Amino acid sequence: MAERFDVHKIEPWSPVFPSTDPKYLDQFRTAVEKAKSSIVDIAVDARYSQYAMDPSERERAVNSGRQWIDVGAAVGSPSIRIHIEGAKDSKPDVGRAAGTLQRVADYGAKKNVVVHLENDNPVSEDPFFLLQVIEKVNSPWLRALPDFGNSLAAHGDDFGYRAIDAMFGHAYGICHVKDGEINSQEQPVRVDLARTFGIMKKHGYRGYCSIEYDAPGDPYKPTAELVEATIKFLS
Repeated sequence: MAERFDVHKIEPWSPVFPSTDPKYLDQFRTAVEKAKSSIVDIAVDARYSQYAMDPSERERAVNSGRQWIDVGAAVGSPSIRIHIEGAKDSKPDVGRAAGTLQRVADYGAKKNVVVHLENDNPVSEDPFFLLQVIEKVNSPWLRALPDFGNSLAAHGDDFGYRAIDAMFGHAYGICHVKDGEINSQEQPVRVDLARTFGIMKKHGYRGYCSIEYDAPGDPYKPTAELVEATIKFLS
């Protein structure tokens, strides 16, 4: 992939890790280094709710976050992205989510691994909910991960671009670049790349741009085109 796209930074996804055993992680890190590449983030999709009323559920979320911070440290990643799962017993709650994520961010600080929150699930990861949590925790180790397409697909242009603007105000290490998304009605939603990169530059963002092709069909050609477009907008 490094040779095919001339991209040497990767963001692996937690469900595709065959193991988190230290021996495997060492082998993985060595293989990435042999490819003259490095890991810049791990997208973690552990299914625990940080704002559940059930304290045991929140404790599982803390333990999962800490586990993947350890994985990030083992493979040399400077950050992880944590998923916030919806709770069966509660609507999104800023106080409980912040209390949980404060503990995770504090652990990340000890391991030198930043924790990111992404505007993915339109309810449990509503961008403005995430920003309230980030502001309440108020730690440099808990940051926003703006996704170009998720909020647009869920709520339309007005909400979507306001969300991206707000998220970049709290972004640090990584964002997800898309030129489109399929919404819940199975309709394609296009991202205005010029507008979105303009928002990014307005906020002085200096982190990584992770290319995410999220549509049916062969991913290779569109990914190469999106890499090329990203380099153009960043230049």
